[in-house]
Parts: sequence; C-alpha cells; structure tokens
Amino acid sequence: MVVKIASKLSLKVSQVEKAVELLEAGNTVPFIARYRREATGELNEEQLREIQRSLNAVKALDRRKKELIELLSRQGTLSPQVEEKIENALTIPEIEDLYLALKTSELTRAGLARQLGLQPLAELMLAQEITQGSPEDYALQYVKTEGDLLTAEAVLASARDIVAQHLSQDLEVREIVRRLTSQKGVLVTQARGQFLRGEFEMYYHYSEALWKIPPYRVLAINRGEKEKVLKVSINAPEEEILKRIEAHVVKNRETIFLDELKRAIKEAYQRLIAPSIERQLRRELTERAEEHFISMYCRNLRSQLLRAPLKGKIILGIGSGVKTATRAAVIGQAGEYVGGLVLDLQDQWEQAISDLLDLIERENVDVIALGNGTAVEQTERLVAEVLSRSNRKLSYAVVEEDGSSAYSFSEAAQEEFPELDAGLRGSIFIARRLQDPLRELVKIDPKFIRIGIYQQEIDQQRLNDELSFVVQSCVSQVGVDLNTASVFLLRYVPGLSLVLAKQIVRYREEHGVFQNREELKKVEGLGDKEFLQCAGFLRIEGGSNPLDNTSIHPELYDTVHQFLERWGSGSDNLSESVKAVRVKMRLAKVDLAQLASEFSLQESTLRDILKALETPGSDLREDSPSVVLRTEVLRLEDLKEGMMLRGRVKTVAPFGVFVDIGMRKSGLVHISQLSNKFIKDPFEVVSVGDVVEVKVINVDLEKNRVALSMKL
Repeated sequence: MVVKIASKLSLKVSQVEKAVELLEAGNTVPFIARYRREATGELNEEQLREIQRSLNAVKALDRRKKELIELLSRQGTLSPQVEEKIENALTIPEIEDLYLALKTSELTRAGLARQLGLQPLAELMLAQEITQGSPEDYALQYVKTEGDLLTAEAVLASARDIVAQHLSQDLEVREIVRRLTSQKGVLVTQARGQFLRGEFEMYYHYSEALWKIPPYRVLAINRGEKEKVLKVSINAPEEEILKRIEAHVVKNRETIFLDELKRAIKEAYQRLIAPSIERQLRRELTERAEEHFISMYCRNLRSQLLRAPLKGKIILGIGSGVKTATRAAVIGQAGEYVGGLVLDLQDQWEQAISDLLDLIERENVDVIALGNGTAVEQTERLVAEVLSRSNRKLSYAVVEEDGSSAYSFSEAAQEEFPELDAGLRGSIFIARRLQDPLRELVKIDPKFIRIGIYQQEIDQQRLNDELSFVVQSCVSQVGVDLNTASVFLLRYVPGLSLVLAKQIVRYREEHGVFQNREELKKVEGLGDKEFLQCAGFLRIEGGSNPLDNTSIHPELYDTVHQFLERWGSGSDNLSESVKAVRVKMRLAKVDLAQLASEFSLQESTLRDILKALETPGSDLREDSPSVVLRTEVLRLEDLKEGMMLRGRVKTVAPFGVFVDIGMRKSGLVHISQLSNKFIKDPFEVVSVGDVVEVKVINVDLEKNRVALSMKL
C-alpha cells in the first residue's frame, strides 16, 4: 500500500511510510505538517492531505475487492482471470463495473433462455466447430408446440441471448469497447423538446470528443440532463468496435454459426456492453470534473478565509431584504452588535433614508457592508443615497450574502442573539463577514459558502469533507485566541471536536481566562492526546508564559528556554531576545545549521522558532490582500466600454475569473483576457483576493453581464 501511494505521488517510500504511521496513530494533517516535518522529510500539508486521501481510497478499494471476490466465489463465477482483474483494479467504479458484468440473474433474457434448455445450443455456437448443415437444423430439436420456442428462429434468437451475455462478461471484449469508446467516442447533447434561450442554449445541438471536453462543460451538461433540459449520449465508433470484437471472438469463419455469432456480437454490444461502458465513462468524466472543481473551490475558499481582516472600523451590514422590510445592523470594532433598524423601503423611502443616516451618525459608522442577494436593487439605491447625503466619510463594499440565511437560523446565531429576529442576525453576519471572514464563516457549514459555479453538481459529502479540511487548515495557520474564540472557531482547531470546544468555553466561563496552555489539561475530556494535537494552534495573549502567544509547541518549551538563555536574553521579551540571538550569532560566526545542531534541532525547525519568537501573536492574514472599499455605488448602466476599474478577484473558474467591481454581480475576465501570453489555468495569473486593474470590454444590459479584460 505504501509503495503504491509513494509511486502515485512521486514521493519517497520512507516519507509516505512515516506519514501513514503518524496518520494511523491519530495525528491530524496540520499537526504533522507543522510539528512533525522532520519525521516526514519536510512533507507539506498538501502532500500529507494527498497521502491521507490515497490511504483512505486504498483501504476502501481493498475492502470492496475482498467483498467482491467472496461474493463471486460463492456464486461460482470467480475464475483466476477474473480474480486477477479484480486485484489489478485501481478504482472502486472499475470493480463495480466488473461485478455488473459478471453477476448472474435468472430474470435476464439469457437466464430465461437457460431455463428453456438452450445452454447446449449456445455452447455449440461459441465452440465454432460445426461446419456442416445449417443453424436451423440444430435449432429444430428445441422447437415446442407451445410457449416461446415455436420456430427455429425463435430458438436461435434465445440462444443468441445466452451468447450475448457470455460476450458481455468477457473482460477482453469489454476492454476493447472501453478503449475505443474512450479514445474515439463523442459526447452528444440535444434539447428535450423546445426550449427558449437560457443557461443550456449552447448545448441544444452540441458534440465534443470525450478526451477533449473540459470539466466545466461536463458539469454544465450534467446539470442540464438532471433538469430534463438535455438528452445526453455517447456516439462510439460502432463499426470499428464490432470488427475488433469479431476478430477477438470468431476463431473459425467456416462455422455454420458465423452469422449467429455476428448477430450475437452486435446484440451484446448494443444492448449489454455499450450502455454499461457509457455509464462508466460518464462517471469517470464526472469524477475528474468534480476533482478539478473541488481543488478549485478549496483554493477559492482558502483565499476567502485568509483575507486580511478589516480592523478598526465600525461596520453597518445591510441584507438585500424583501419588499416589505430590510434589516440594517451595526457592529463595533470587536464584532459586537451595537444596534439595528428595520427599514420599510416600499412605502417609507425617505423615512428609511433618514433613519439610516441617524443610525450611521449616532454609531459613528465607517463602512457599509452591502449584501448581494436577489433583491439588492433597492438596497443598492438606498446605499447610494446614504453615501451622497451623509456628512461622514463613508465607504462601502459588496459582500456575498450566501450563508447569512443559514447563520440566521443556526445554533450559533440563536446562542449569540436570542432576542433578535433572523433578518437582523443575517445583517450582523454580513457585517462580520466583511470584518473578519474566518471568524464568521466557521459558524456555518462550508457547503453554504458560495465559492464557485456548479457547486451543487458536486458530490456534496466529498465536497464538504474537503472544504471542512480547508477551514481547519486555515484556522491552524492563523492560530486561535484561546480566551476569546467561539465554540464554532475552536471546533476547527486540530485535535478538538465540537464537544471539546464546548467544554473549553464552559471551563472559561466557570474559571475565567486561561493563564497558560497547560491549564487546558484541566478541561474535562481533554487528555494528553488531544493536548498534543491542539496546543500549538491555540494562543494566549498576556498569559503567564510568553511562549503561549506563539506557534511554538509546548513540547519544545524546555529547548527554547535553554536556547534563549544561552544565545538570547531570556524569555521575558521574546522579540528582543531574538535580536540578541542574531547579534551573538554574527559575533560568534555561527550559522543557523550549527546552532540547530547544538540543540538537536533541524535547521528548518529552528528557523520556524526564531520567526515565531520575533512576532508573537502575529496574524499571517495581515500580509494578505484586503477588501476594496468604494465611495460611490456603481451600476451596470454606468459602465462604458474602455472604462478602467479597480476590483478584487472574487472567484476563479476554469474559464476565467470573476472580479468584484462594486456591483451586485461581478464582472467576468475570460481566460483569454487574463494575460497577453497563453495560459491554461487562471491560477497562473491570479488568486482569489488579488486586487487587479481591469478594463470594460462589453456591457450586456439584457443579460445583466459585464465582460472585463486585464490586457491593459
């Protein structure tokens, strides 16, 4: 197993072996990546996660292989050839296809033919030894005066059913069909009936080679088929396939059953093999597309979560609302709820503007977070009026409203704001999402976060698992303040569960703030194993041990104290002590490798320690791109071709990137407009969160779309 994984991922067997050992012992990927790098030969988090995926896949594959071999053995259909094919299978779908091909049933046409006693005739056809007489001569003995076998032709047709099933279970025949269909097959889509222009218009009469079709088209076609707009099929090179099967099956062209064999081959292909292979190939297309999109979604989500917080601002959040009422909520610099309003934009427009201006003035609002839901037009007008009339220096940003509804009715919202209605909770979520995306988005299930197109077409369990890992990864990279973090943030700390997160908060409420990391061991249910995994990712500012406000793990504290006493100026002022270390290193003409060796550390570990000591309590997100704040609301009708705008990359898709330019709907920069040079992947040029300069190249008022270019 280890050798297979190492070969697949192009890693050393020793690295994978150690990583598997650590994973099997219950260690989390973030913990291994951060604190066991020496053991794994410097494997990073992405490599470890891939090893974990491969390990789980291999285990599931081995379980299914064992189950299938036992099942076929009981059925009496397990030959050495079949067993070898199962053992060599690389995926579960491949095994399932083998099972579908080999399982027997008395309810099939072949099964019924066997019940009628036609197995001997079918075996004569397959043997191809008889060269005298005619097929009808041999069929006459099976003709009955009543029932289904009234004529010789009926007998031969039923015997062909047995032959067809036999051929459909021939693994070499199936491989011929699979290979040629995969290489030369064409995916064809047609509209089911008459449809107007819409999302699937380009697929009403569409075809593309299987090997060429890109992931986003696969998922678009799947959606169209699911919504019963499209009919989808695969056109395979049938004539070539039949010739290849015939060459494999027919060994004696002088046999009297040659025509019967040819007919059986065609029936086997059209009725039994082709539909099965088509399902398998489409499943593989979908799985590859899902894998591509999940990878893209994870990168998009990571960029969203690691966006720099908007610090030192009082923020007003406004949901897109409904016709009768729109909620506005103000949060303070620490995210606390300050106050809110319910605004009637339908019948009391001027009063709504006046009330909102009063709230902004009273609470000293700096920034407006405008939710981009479906009913945003009115709130967009409202914000435009407020910006133009307010005496304060206001700015605004459009914020994704997805997830606000999920939060409004969540356990987190009910605990935080039991007295507020769902609308106000949603507006608080919008404001907080602008203020600190990571802190707020951990409160909802990752599947409710909009991170790309075709998100609903993906296997939801698999997607949720991967997105949850990204959240945990981001939480571990940033670190968590043990004394202020919510249950919903703590649950993503490696080694902690929701139950343990609640126990930590309960302990904090009963005993006050934690003074040091060691105090975690007093929390009910948090043992040595959990402490080992989580301690390094939890921070304590102003505690009894300055090292507790760094990413240094407690297991290294003794070594770090010795190091600082020997080469620094003690542990009281960490950043000053590190300065002393560097001065002494220069004077002693000692490099980092020599220093690490003195304390039995790897050079990379000591480098990490020094970095952590230099900036205790630092937040890596501070170096990330922040949100783009604007002072004037931009509408689609305001845009003109050639206009230059500044925006922030919101989503990356296979065909381009969506850029937030201050409107409800983002503009699209097609992949061909991203760079003057040819690129295959938009991530070669940009990432989510990047601030970019774009030029308007097309405005479609009818479709409410704007096309942008980064070729300036």
